[in-house]
Amino acid sequence: MPLLVSIATAALVGAGVWLILRAQTFPVILGLMLLSYAANLVLFASGGLTVGRAPILIKGVETYPDPIPQALVLTAIVIGFAMTAFVLVLALKARFALDSDHVDGDPVEPQEGR
Repeated sequence: MPLLVSIATAALVGAGVWLILRAQTFPVILGLMLLSYAANLVLFASGGLTVGRAPILIKGVETYPDPIPQALVLTAIVIGFAMTAFVLVLALKARFALDSDHVDGDPVEPQEGR
C-alpha cells in the first residue's frame, strides 16, 4: 500500500510540475490542483496506512489510525477547493479582459522556421 501511494504521489507531482511550466493560465491552475492533491496524499500517508483497523475509537478496540492527518486533509481539501475556485474566476476575468490565455497576458507569437 505505501508503494502505491508513493507512486501516485510521484505521478501527481510530476504531472503538476509539467502543467505549471506551461505558459497558459488554465494548465497552471490544473497543475496547482494536482500538487495540492499530492500534498494531501503525503499528509494522509503520514498518519500511517493500515488495513483492518477501526476508523474511530471504539470501546474494546485498542488500535486505530491517527485522526489528526485525516482532519488536516479534510481541511486542506476544502481550502484547496475554495482557492481553485477563486483562481479560476481570476483567470477567467483576465482571459476576457486581456483576450489571451498566456500567463503574461501577451499572445504567443509563432516563431519563424517552425
